[in-house]
Amino acid sequence: MRIAMIGPFGLKPKGTVAVRALPMAKALAAKGYRVSVILPPWSHPQDSGREWEEEGVQVCNVALPPRLPLLWHLIIACRLIRRALAIDPDVVHCFKPTAYVGIAAMGIWLLKRLGLTKARLIVDSDDWEGKGGWSEVEGYTWAQKLLFAWQERWNLTHCDAVTVASRALETIVWSLGVRPSRVFYVPNGAIGDRQQPASGESPAVHRPPTVLLYTRFFEYDLKRVVDIFRRVLAEVPEARLLVVGKGLFGEEEELLALAKKAGLADRVVYAGWAEPDELPAHFSAADVAIYPYDDTLINRTKCAAKLVELMAAGLPVVANDVGQNGEYIEHGVSGLLVPPGDEAAFASGVIELLQDEGLRRRLGQEARRRILEEFAWDKLVANVERAYGMMRGRS
Repeated sequence: MRIAMIGPFGLKPKGTVAVRALPMAKALAAKGYRVSVILPPWSHPQDSGREWEEEGVQVCNVALPPRLPLLWHLIIACRLIRRALAIDPDVVHCFKPTAYVGIAAMGIWLLKRLGLTKARLIVDSDDWEGKGGWSEVEGYTWAQKLLFAWQERWNLTHCDAVTVASRALETIVWSLGVRPSRVFYVPNGAIGDRQQPASGESPAVHRPPTVLLYTRFFEYDLKRVVDIFRRVLAEVPEARLLVVGKGLFGEEEELLALAKKAGLADRVVYAGWAEPDELPAHFSAADVAIYPYDDTLINRTKCAAKLVELMAAGLPVVANDVGQNGEYIEHGVSGLLVPPGDEAAFASGVIELLQDEGLRRRLGQEARRRILEEFAWDKLVANVERAYGMMRGRS
């Protein structure tokens, strides 16, 4: 079977392709499928026109056209369609139902209706993009918000099957009128080259108890982190907070300013954005990871790849029990879950882990086992194959 996957942007710096589409493609290639991942690298224009093979997957970045108003978007979408259909695919899997991929999915659906391709069209949703979703975060114009909301609903209901990254998205797609038999739950899974366990620093190196915040910052009110850490310091005054990540709109500066105002600046270490090969060192420097989540539509529908990475590294995690967090973490077994908004309970969980090395070890080991065994991509793609398998493909 030949599979063309169309991504929403390049491999960097955003994560949908790097942590979802490409690992999925590699797992399918390992099963003998011929897979191409086709990208519009506007987010990383250095890759414009570049192609390479990665673990059996052909990665193709279409050439970016001159930036002509409106035509830029249509030309990119047409190039995505042309490159995808050039391999005569049995399946075209579009990742995200909006923007360039949304236009491409609509074009392929039209070509199917005209009998110009027999490819099975699959649309993937890993976030809610419309009202109450990402459109509210990204700062789009009102016209863009209306367009993306319409694209999202149209593409999710005009395809042969839908893959979703969360249980909440599964329910939303059902509510749009898509039959449950056409909706396939495929959460994010462990990525092979990021699965090294966090071994910790050398016993000869003394460091304070360290709480890791590995984050994009938008999932929660920044004041919550300061409040939680202030409570932790009241019981573990030697603790430090290690912050790894960068916000969309400079939120890291706001967090540091809040910490300074609260008198905690000397206990906070900001490491900034980290490349994948830098993450193991940060993970090894931590005793406990925190994953705060507000109870919002975005958080209920998204599938946190960063939480997967933390657990795969063997770190004990304290997280708010929102959305997919409860799918990954079994409370008291592979991490600790606390109700959203309960900062006292959250801090209490962090303090308990910092003061109990045995509990940290048990939860971390089980977190790693659970992710690598139960959420490994070679298992998760079984549902992807079911989404593809309703047609008789060519080998």
